[in-house]
Amino acid sequence: MVTFKINGRKLTDWKLFHSEFKAELNFPDYYGENMDAWIDCIDELTERPTLLLIENGKYLRKNAPELLNAILECGAFVNYRKIEIGENPNLLIATDC
Repeated sequence: MVTFKINGRKLTDWKLFHSEFKAELNFPDYYGENMDAWIDCIDELTERPTLLLIENGKYLRKNAPELLNAILECGAFVNYRKIEIGENPNLLIATDC
């Protein structure tokens, strides 16, 4: 299983959200820094089982809940898209919320 760690304390606004994911998950230079692009990049990373570990999730939930919700909702959508085309959902998201 591939594991990526994101520090929830670094995700304080949308700009930092996108720059942190781009850096930590090695998104391509053309990453559009919006949630549609995030979904597409995460989808490409999940050809095999992938764990997205959100460290300091309690901090994120308290200080920027919209960012945590985006991760969870869009992560679920990544899995849904895979199911729709007959593939296995491979994205796991874990946090200490």
